[in-house]
Amino acid sequence: MSKDPFKTRLEIAKKKVSRRNLEDKKRNPSSIGTAFKLSTELVSAVAVGTIIGFILDKTFGTKPWLILIFFFVGVIAGITNVVKSAKNMQK
Repeated sequence: MSKDPFKTRLEIAKKKVSRRNLEDKKRNPSSIGTAFKLSTELVSAVAVGTIIGFILDKTFGTKPWLILIFFFVGVIAGITNVVKSAKNMQK
């Protein structure tokens, strides 16, 4: 006994739709994941800059100055990374 042609076409269409939905999910990450990624990039750049400043201050004995300088360098680097990532996401 053969299958009904309508049921066969319906199964094929369902498979195509589910494949398309899976591909869309891969291309479009959730907004919470995107926000977490951008915030992590910003925080990590600031943390790395501050740690570098702290280490250099300890080495050269210039207590608050290099921490402050590298903190702001980290902030600028973090903002630059976030802007680049956001532009890449828009493409």
